[in-house]
Amino acid sequence: MSHTVYIVECSDKTLYTGTAAHVINRVFQHNKTGAGAKYTRARRPVTLVYTEVLPSLSVARKREAEIKRLSRKQKMELI
Repeated sequence: MSHTVYIVECSDKTLYTGTAAHVINRVFQHNKTGAGAKYTRARRPVTLVYTEVLPSLSVARKREAEIKRLSRKQKMELI
């Protein structure tokens, strides 16, 4: 089953990176439910700005870690 690494832009213009099997559902959770990340709950609404589909959860988590190590400028270039 494929997984997606995603980046959302929060209302305060910060970026949040995560992984999900169903990214649209995950963005909905960030915006509308208590199941979203604590970081995004205080920064709603979030907007999906980047996705990258990967073959497995382990590959997606490794890519997520790579992206999180990037500077904001590098993330903006990726987007």
